[in-house]
Amino acid sequence: MYRSIDLFAGIGGIRRGFDNAFKSNIETVFVSEWDKPAQNTYKLNYPDSEIAGDITKIDEKDIPGFDICLAGFPCQAFSVAGNHMGFEDDYHGICRGTLFLDVARICEYHRPKVIFCENVKGLKIHDKGRTFRIIRETFESLGEKTWTNVAPTLRGYNVFSAILNSKDFGVPQNRERIYIVCFRKDLNITSFTFPTGNDNTKTIKDIMEDSPIPSKYYLSDTYVETLKRHKARHKAKGNGFGYEIRPLDGIAGTIVCGGMGRERNLIIDHRNHSMVPTTHIKGEINKDDIRKMTPREWARLQGFPDDFRWSLADTQMYKQFGNSVTVNVIEKIAKNIKEVLDDAERK
Repeated sequence: MYRSIDLFAGIGGIRRGFDNAFKSNIETVFVSEWDKPAQNTYKLNYPDSEIAGDITKIDEKDIPGFDICLAGFPCQAFSVAGNHMGFEDDYHGICRGTLFLDVARICEYHRPKVIFCENVKGLKIHDKGRTFRIIRETFESLGEKTWTNVAPTLRGYNVFSAILNSKDFGVPQNRERIYIVCFRKDLNITSFTFPTGNDNTKTIKDIMEDSPIPSKYYLSDTYVETLKRHKARHKAKGNGFGYEIRPLDGIAGTIVCGGMGRERNLIIDHRNHSMVPTTHIKGEINKDDIRKMTPREWARLQGFPDDFRWSLADTQMYKQFGNSVTVNVIEKIAKNIKEVLDDAERK
């Protein structure tokens, strides 16, 4: 039985991938997530979990012992869609770019066998590679001064990383992310192979909900015209910004929180649906059948099963799924981690 902690847990996407891979051989002993709406969704799906809040306020000594640290530390500081501020990024008084140091702080004290992190691929090249180098070297040298009962050559972690695309792992979403796997050096795990995605056959049509889709997801004709004018203005300036309609036999672009994630992943759905608005809109429902994807379709784009539950408004769920991870990718990596760990245990 491996014991894990779930830091910056969001709605539990990384945990779900590891649970799928390790099955009954993993137990989550600590969860931390500061966003209240995300806590709400997490609790609905893991009702037995107690969720701690701001990890920067939690003493590492108060966290129970664990073997595996799961940490999807905030990516906005390094994201192409963000301001690229990295270590200097400040949000509500919290420096998101250095929150990974809380992962290091906790892991230095507890010495888990594995540290697993996920982030945007921009982390690798941010600040000409300096940001990623600092993160890698931090994990490699973890415990150099504090693990006094461990031989100097066996202190720290062996660090492996890869950029993988969700579209290769059975979901129709073009989503590149960097994945970092660290093994404690005394386990003598000196190589690690990331999975090779071998399922790029899924299309948007495969994740669409059954019709009829509620009319609230179909754009108003006024809104469609606004989007067209906005795109035309940017095109005239030589920019590629603006809405995008995805073919049903194609794949979605990266889903992200905020309106851009929805507007760049519109689809045309000619199946029968009501033309009567159920929300306040300007104009009428467009007659070209242009709509945004539903939260459930976004859940499927991220590999969440249909029994995944939520009780919040659509706006919150678009944000939560946009901020989450692709479960399919996590599960494949976790299976490889389990094989390596089990082999090390046998040796």
